[in-house]
Amino acid sequence: MPKLTLAIALLALAALASTMTYTGFLVVGVLAEYLGTNRVIAGLLLGALFARFPWIRKGKLSVVGLLPKPVRRPLIIGLLALCLLHFLLKGDYVPAGFMGFTTAFLLSYPRLRRAVFDRMVSSVFQFAGQSRATGTDDRVIDGEFREKKD
Repeated sequence: MPKLTLAIALLALAALASTMTYTGFLVVGVLAEYLGTNRVIAGLLLGALFARFPWIRKGKLSVVGLLPKPVRRPLIIGLLALCLLHFLLKGDYVPAGFMGFTTAFLLSYPRLRRAVFDRMVSSVFQFAGQSRATGTDDRVIDGEFREKKD
């Protein structure tokens, strides 16, 4: 069944990519409407705002941009929430559904990525014969208690 699994995974990734692309199109349209300009200018403004460029500093390659890393995700989610509210107030429920799905995906992405990565790592460790302890949880503090005899 690996071919079927691969086909389903590729289909899911293609659906996710098309959903994100359409959502970006909608966000640029709403931003253009609020700014009173056309989609090209609004897209260029968003592109300049979120652009990241390689930069060599002190002999190390880094990536720099206009927005710092902790600000990017909340700003994107804020833009999506604004567009979601815009479409809900207009009564356009299909674009609002796309916005809601994309917002939910972006909010759950870090946890989903960590779960998939942990699953892949545990699979590799079991395959290599280096299985990790199955009952341990990294977030639980383990302690030992001993009674003293008087």
